[in-house]
Amino acid sequence: MKVAVFSDVQGILPAMEVVVEDIHRWKPDLVVMNGDLVNRGPLNLECLRLFQQQQKGHGWLPVKGNHEEYVLQCRQPPENEIEAGMRRFADWTYRQMGDTSLVMEQWPDHLTFCGPASGAWVHITHGTLLGNREGISQSTTDERLAGSLPDDIELFVTAHTHKPLQRPFEGIRILNVGSVGSPFDGDVRASYGRLTFDGRAWHEEIMRLPYDRERAGRDFNESGFLEQGGPLARIIHAEWSRAGLLMPLWREEFLERVMRRELDLDQSVDLFLASLK
Repeated sequence: MKVAVFSDVQGILPAMEVVVEDIHRWKPDLVVMNGDLVNRGPLNLECLRLFQQQQKGHGWLPVKGNHEEYVLQCRQPPENEIEAGMRRFADWTYRQMGDTSLVMEQWPDHLTFCGPASGAWVHITHGTLLGNREGISQSTTDERLAGSLPDDIELFVTAHTHKPLQRPFEGIRILNVGSVGSPFDGDVRASYGRLTFDGRAWHEEIMRLPYDRERAGRDFNESGFLEQGGPLARIIHAEWSRAGLLMPLWREEFLERVMRRELDLDQSVDLFLASLK
């Protein structure tokens, strides 16, 4: 049995197209999209439509990530001016997708299955049992992992951090499949996971694929994401360009000052991006 798992496309269509092609060449028995298909990128509706084509034609399965939830929350107005500014990129995504986004509300948070005629169970979710914003990385402590994984499984497949990872924990193997569209491990190539069951146990592998980043860069500009997505869209674009996580650094240095209205959002992003040069 062969299973492909990909996640965190984040609206980067050229990366998704390359991964979809590679998955079809491999011919797995099951394909799972493990959350964050949309948001933080330019072509969200197109990515959703491409996934729906695979879902209808080949039975691919979705799992809901935190960014599907975030976009759906944009049906409600922001509570204040600061929140409005900070979520402009998500509001832009919601406007781009329209009512088509409502299908994401029906996506499950978890999927489980086992190898044929075996008790070798696999659990797939965007984060952990603690929620879809709980990522697992190399620095996640064993104490933090305790209670965040199901019992009696062989393999736990997660996402969210945009960093591929293979790690054991108390007899369970953890696989983070990384990100298709915006990796944060310094490698700009798309990432996804392959699982193979040999009749006794599961074996996992991370795949890395180059894609047309020049085209993806044009999409950020031509789609309106950078122009209409608000100041934080510029940090998101910088993360994509560098293949590295930046938003927590901005939050740590500037969010409190923005909330106290010492700086407006635009000023804080200008200062932050200037500090990176």
